[in-house]
Amino acid sequence: MLSIAYRMVGSFSEAEDLVQDAYERLAREEHVESPKPWLSTVVTRLCIDHLRSARVRREQYPGTWLPEPVLADPAPDAAIRSESLSMAVLVLLESLTPVERAVFVLREAFDYGYDEIAEIVGKSEDNCRQLAARARRHVAERRPRFEPSREQREELMKRFVAALQEGETEPLVALLAEDAAFYGDGGGKAPSLPRPLHGRDRVAPVLAGFGRVAMRGGYTIRVVEVNGDPGLLGFDADGTLIAAQAFEISDGVVWAIRSIVNPEKLAHISSTILPSLPPA
Repeated sequence: MLSIAYRMVGSFSEAEDLVQDAYERLAREEHVESPKPWLSTVVTRLCIDHLRSARVRREQYPGTWLPEPVLADPAPDAAIRSESLSMAVLVLLESLTPVERAVFVLREAFDYGYDEIAEIVGKSEDNCRQLAARARRHVAERRPRFEPSREQREELMKRFVAALQEGETEPLVALLAEDAAFYGDGGGKAPSLPRPLHGRDRVAPVLAGFGRVAMRGGYTIRVVEVNGDPGLLGFDADGTLIAAQAFEISDGVVWAIRSIVNPEKLAHISSTILPSLPPA
């Protein structure tokens, strides 16, 4: 249920609240023969209602809104398609209607049947098929054509971190796609770029500047997976998590970096994930 809710709303803390609400409703029901489909329906419908109310808030959000990062799927399962967890896909899903998003998530991530989805969202099976096809095309048109292997991603991240620590622009330019993009989410609560940067000649100098500031300030960087993609965690000199970045990599270069520095969006990682990670 938490995996469904997170993919629907893009916020771990909000997903937790919605799932808790669903379980509280289940506890008040006297006759539920099959709790799992009942919960799937209630959680999805709560998420649809939440997204409808959240749309105005996100339009008024200071700067760029990005999903709340996670280091692992809330409920890992071999049957769940992990690509639906990626930051890039979650951002693309923001442009779908709440019902389209629900159909896409249930079908593409969890392989629900169209008959089940139709029952959950209150649409016909044919309508759900059309919504799924439209959402699938929307996501496919904007996703990288070539997905690198884990070894290729790890090697590129090593080179990227080394270039970042040098604080020089040219090594970073070589690792970025020509039209690479950098997105920053501070939510008005931490310094961040007011709008996205596009083009490696604009992105690389900013990254080099970040690298120099980090080295002078005694900051540390840790390579991890953020939402299933290559990523970095940044810590200040006191060991406080101050940034989580997800990288979109294709054809041997970085196409997009999504950097979350809003401390409210980092709270889940700081409180529940970091204490269990092995030492760097």
